[in-house]
Order: sequence, then C-alpha cells, then structure tokens
Amino acid sequence: MGAVTMVEYGALPAVRIEGPGGAQATITLFGAHLVSWAGADGQERIFCSKRSALDGSRPIRGGVPVIFPQFAARGTGMRHGFARVSTWRLAGSGGEGGMAFAQFELNENDLAPGVAAAWPNPFSLALRVELLADELRLSLDVTNTGTQAFEFSSALHTYFLTDRMANVGIEGVQAGEMLITDKYDHIHFGVTEPIVLRSGLGALRLEQQGFPDVVVWNPGAADSAALADMEGDEYQHFVCIEPALVEPVALDAGGTWTGRHQIRVAA
Repeated sequence: MGAVTMVEYGALPAVRIEGPGGAQATITLFGAHLVSWAGADGQERIFCSKRSALDGSRPIRGGVPVIFPQFAARGTGMRHGFARVSTWRLAGSGGEGGMAFAQFELNENDLAPGVAAAWPNPFSLALRVELLADELRLSLDVTNTGTQAFEFSSALHTYFLTDRMANVGIEGVQAGEMLITDKYDHIHFGVTEPIVLRSGLGALRLEQQGFPDVVVWNPGAADSAALADMEGDEYQHFVCIEPALVEPVALDAGGTWTGRHQIRVAA
C-alpha cells in the first residue's frame, strides 16, 4: 500500500505520493501542480526549471500545469486560465492493489475575488493522480455545478525531462518520427494513437482519453533566453507533450467532462 504525506516544495505546501517499488510523485497544492515523478527505477521523468518561482507568486515553470478554462491566449481571460495559479484542496488519498493515489479539488469558492468575478460560472475540478511502479495516471474531471452551460478548454501541459534535445524522438503525432532541433510549437489536432517519447533517459509511452489534441512545444534557444524563469540551456533538457482540448466545448448544467493522461515507462 502506498503512502501519502504532506511536504514542502520550495515554499509551497505539497503532497508526496510513495507508490509500489519506490515510485514517487510530488504535487503542490498551488495549481495541483505535479512537479516530480520517478518510477521504480528511480529516474526523474519531469522537468522543472531551476529558476521557477516556488512561492505562489507566479506559475511554476515545468511540471504539469493544469490548464483551465482557457488555452493560451485563445479567449478573453487569464492566459492558460486560473487553475494553475489557484490553491487546490487535498480531497482524498490512499492506496491499494499496487497503486497509490491523491485527489485534489477546486471550485468557485476557492478562487481569489478578482478571478471569481471574471469567471462567474459555478464549477468543480477534480484532479486524481495515481501512481504505480512504472506508470503515472492523471485524470481531470470538469463539472458544471451551475444552472447554465459554459464553455471551456483544458490541457495537462506536461514538461518531460530529457538528456539532450538532439536525442529526442517522438512517434505517434505525425507520419514518421518527429525530431526537434530548435523552437517548435504546434497543435496536432485529432491524435488518437499512443505516443512514444524516446531520449537518452529511456522511452515513455503516452496515452490519452477525452483530450482530442496534442501540443508539442519547446522554446528553442532564442525564446528560452527571453524567459525570466528559465536559465542557460535548460531548453535542451525538456520537451512538452501535452494532451489538450484546444477548441472550447460547451458543458451543460450538471454535466461532467473527463480527460485522462497515462504515462508508462516503456522498453
């Protein structure tokens, strides 16, 4: 059975999940932001910038930001939405059958006054993080708890740690293997097949349900140099592959939408 404990990550309260075989994951309450994941082999698989703010003053650079209710600047609200800069609640945890989990929740009552005024829709978000020996499962539920439909977009903006960009290969988002040599920022709509990410750190197999799209991003040298929360050649050590619901969809009153993201250590 796994163990779930409260820890600190920088200056942020966080939850550490200990799973089978020594697997571990850390999630901050700020943003319900997964900032670390290592399987039973002990290899860290998630990138976080050394210059990222870890005090709640700005979004964390790296990890798995929860994007809701807006994708990037595609709307009139906060870029990438407010979920990643709001403080969530630990709503449940436990472990059984070779799996440990923690669940985090956020609703309109948890929002800062200015954010709540800009988003007048009653809602509930639930992020469940499940940890197995060689697999990480993320599940995001969006529920409309109000009486009127609302539109939203969402993504799990995953920063995968790599050794060097030159060693990265991505299969499953286009015909043939994708190689990234410099800045890359592209939305791949309608991705249905599993994705395989290979680098000098090994291979990961990614699967998603509910999210119809995949965004692949790396800022490259020039754009990385302009980011205050990224240093030196850190862009060489990650690639973002994020399951996404880019185009807004309507969620009826009382309805729930679910997006799932599974990451498994592969041969």
